[in-house]
Order: sequence, then C-alpha cells, then structure tokens
Amino acid sequence: MKVLVINAGSSSLKYQLLDTGNQEVLAKGLCERIGIDGKFTYKAPGKGAVDAADVVMPTHSEAIQTVLNALVDPDHGVIASMSEIDAVGHRVVHGGETFANSVKIDDKVMAALDECIPLAPLHNPANITGIKACAAVMGPNVPQVAVFDTAFHQTIPPVAYTYALPYEYYEQDKVRRYGFHGTSHKYVSQRAADMLGKPIDSLKLISCHLGNGSSVTAIDGGKSVDTSMGFTPLAGVPMGTRSGDLDAGILEYIMNKHNLDITQMLNVLNKQSGVLGVSGVSSDFRDLSEAGESGNQRAALAVDMFNYSVKKLIGAYAAAMGGVDAIIFTAGVGENSAEQRMAIAGQLEFMGVKLDPDANNVRGKEAIISAIDSKVKVLLIPTNEELMIALDTAELA
Repeated sequence: MKVLVINAGSSSLKYQLLDTGNQEVLAKGLCERIGIDGKFTYKAPGKGAVDAADVVMPTHSEAIQTVLNALVDPDHGVIASMSEIDAVGHRVVHGGETFANSVKIDDKVMAALDECIPLAPLHNPANITGIKACAAVMGPNVPQVAVFDTAFHQTIPPVAYTYALPYEYYEQDKVRRYGFHGTSHKYVSQRAADMLGKPIDSLKLISCHLGNGSSVTAIDGGKSVDTSMGFTPLAGVPMGTRSGDLDAGILEYIMNKHNLDITQMLNVLNKQSGVLGVSGVSSDFRDLSEAGESGNQRAALAVDMFNYSVKKLIGAYAAAMGGVDAIIFTAGVGENSAEQRMAIAGQLEFMGVKLDPDANNVRGKEAIISAIDSKVKVLLIPTNEELMIALDTAELA
C-alpha cells in the first residue's frame, strides 16, 4: 500500500510517500512559508530533487497540490497518477482522552478534533487544516487516518496522570498528564522487542526520546505507564528552549519582579529557557558540546543538567515498573551523541546497566550498545514516526 504521510504546521507541511509493503520511502519533502512566499523541497531516491522558491501556495490546499504534482511529474515523480495513493496518514498532536488509538477520519472524528483545540491551540488547528486540504484536493474517496502524539500514553494509569490539584480541574477542564512523542515511543518499543527477540508484552522498557524536544517514557508490556511530558510538552527534562519541570512558585516571583504577564512568562519558559537559557549559547547540543570543550562552563552545565535529568527519570521509571529489561535511546541527541549516552547510562551499573564503550561508538543506526554481561540491555534505535504513521494508516484504511 502507498501511504502519503502529512505533518501540517501553521505555515508548513512535511510529507513522505511510503510503500508499507517494503517500508520504502518513495519521496519526501517540505512545503514552507505557506501563505507568504512559498518554498518547496522534494527528494526521491534515484529520481532527483526539487528545491524551489517563490512557489504559489496561498493555502495548504495549494501546498498539497504542489506535492501531488511533484509525485506524478514525468521527470522526477514516483507514481503514474494520484490514484496510486491508497490513503493519507496525518500526524495530529492532541487527541485528548477521546482517542487511545489511531482512527479513520470521519465527521465525528473531525468534531472531536475541534473539541481538542483548547488542549493544543498552536498545533491542532494546523493539523485539522491539513486534513481538510487533503480532502479538498484528493476527494472524499481517499481514506484519511489521524495518528495522535498523545494516543500511546492513554494507557497511563490515574496514579501517574492525575495532578494534585482540586479534582474538578480534571473533571471539568481535563487537566491531566497527556504526554507526547507517543508515535516515536511506540515505534522504538516495538523495534526493541524485535531486536531482543522477545514478545513486547514480556518487557519493561524505558524509552528516551532525546533532542531539542525530549521525553522519557516507561513502557510495561508494550503499554505506556508513565511519561515525562505532561499537560503540555513543556514538562519533563530541560530541553532545547523549554524549561522542563520547575517550581510553579517561580512564575509568580519572576512575573512580579519583572512585570511580566502570563503570555510573556510562557514565552520565557517555552522559547528562552532550557539549555539555551542556562548556556546563553545555543539550543543545539552540538554547539554546546563544542563550547563546553572550549571551556564555556555554562554550556557544560546545561548539558550536564540535561543528562542528569534523564538519568533521574530512568531510575524513577525503573522503580515505578519494578525493574527494567532495556533502555532505549532515540531522536537527535539519543541517536547521535555517544558522549551523552555514556553520561546518562554509564553510571547506572548499580541497577544492572553496563555500557560497552566500543559498541556505543555509533551514530544513527540500530545497535545494542550495552556490554554482553549487562543485565539491562541498552539499545540505540533511530526513530521513524512517519513509518509508524504509515503502518497505522495502512491497518485502518
């Protein structure tokens, strides 16, 4: 089955066309600056690439049409006609408590997505726009499927998702831990079971999705039972520009002292904090590593704080599950930084974790990086959210 995977932002649209039979990426690219001056990129292995500026894309509908035109182009296209696209899978950030699995989109689903907008006001409207644009351009007969960042975490029990606030805020306003990166955590946990040659329902796993946005998830028997992100993606470990967990009383103190309103405060927490805020250098861990090696103590501190926070969560989640069989590293930092993997997992021998320094010296490919005699396996697994979306879509379409 050929599935077009769409990740729509407010002024952008990422896409991949995948063959779910052989899990091959046929083409991928990005529509940027939709509604402004339009930039379009397209890559198809063996067919060439397109990198075009000033492409007329006033709305997401024109962006979708631009993608389809490229896919069927006589020179660099990969399909003969649009009819070869069997289904479309959409990344949707927030499904609230309504969606615990991916779903085929119909009018009821669209209404439920609208109801989730207050939970993700920056993301869900863009995702909905992408769905409507595909329907307008491709017609009602092409099945569309919504795959939610939050769905995988709907198995988290109340003891882990409930905040210690007046309970009516949960009952009336749905304030609870939702978690994100669910598609990534689901994918790497399934791959971990395959790599270990064990059924996933027999494994206790800790998945560390580490990058500019980071989250750690406890997965028991294939189900998420706790995760570090919360009601929003702001919670958990310090990230590229996000603060992660902090004492809420700090907000009142800073807002009063510096005369900030809540919008300004949230801008500080989301865009000026994390490793960028601590280092004053960058939100990119590669820049921080270089700065730290050159003697920048704040850059080194920012990286150390991040690693320390991840290490604490691994210990906490092992305790919560009553043990752990394997720890997974994925996403930009998790896949590419041997130094940070060592800093995080290298001091966990007390709980049966023993890294192999030679095996750990690897980037961006699946590997078991723990020592042969390590009681807890440590795995590097590149995430593939687009493939997970495509597979879910193929199953439902």
